[in-house]
Amino acid sequence: MRVFPGFDEQTPSVPVPESFFRELMLLIDDRAELLLTLYVLWLTHAAGGEGGFFRRRDLEKDTRFMTALGDVERTPEEALDEALTRAVARGTLLHLRGRATAEGPEEDWYGLNTPENRERVRVLAEGHRQHLGRWAIGLTTDMPRLHPVRPNIFTLYEQTIGVLHPLIVDELRMAEQEYPAEWIEEAFRIAAERNVRHWRYVRAILERWAREGRDDEKDRRHREEDPDRYISGPYGRFIRY
Repeated sequence: MRVFPGFDEQTPSVPVPESFFRELMLLIDDRAELLLTLYVLWLTHAAGGEGGFFRRRDLEKDTRFMTALGDVERTPEEALDEALTRAVARGTLLHLRGRATAEGPEEDWYGLNTPENRERVRVLAEGHRQHLGRWAIGLTTDMPRLHPVRPNIFTLYEQTIGVLHPLIVDELRMAEQEYPAEWIEEAFRIAAERNVRHWRYVRAILERWAREGRDDEKDRRHREEDPDRYISGPYGRFIRY
């Protein structure tokens, strides 16, 4: 085991919000997510502490950080993917898609879920065209266009059903590949409205739409009068409210 020599007086300090110790630290159950959260707190502080957004590939450039992420079961890249997914679903990070330049490719951008960054996301969502270079952490190029990413299936699961358990992750990934994003959002919305907060219910809705087609507006009104419609059939007995 390598031994840490200890802190010295010249080591700069990085402020950590008290809510991290009072709440967030108790929720994080993945080592990579914890390391990512602390790293982003440091990154934001190093950039001046005013928030902003950084690219996924900017994280990959830090070899020390990526080395720390890897473990016996995951490569550093796999651990980063899962940590980012968890941190966004947890509400620690905001996720956007955008370009560093008007001609560049779209990339994933992330930022701490702070009041400043939430306001920036609101401005972007409303379609205001502004000079956004000052919102990029560690970049000299402008970010002229960003738009909020639709909530992915992991975010919807945690917002609607609860804690994201490792056993359900693969099934959610498969569903995200199989069904359109708007179907998934609508199915989770139906489950929330009916207070049926279980993945089996959401999956039953998606499977029925895949077999019969998604409802039109007339059928949707009928559906909302008859929530059991989605859990009828040969497998209905396995789904409970």
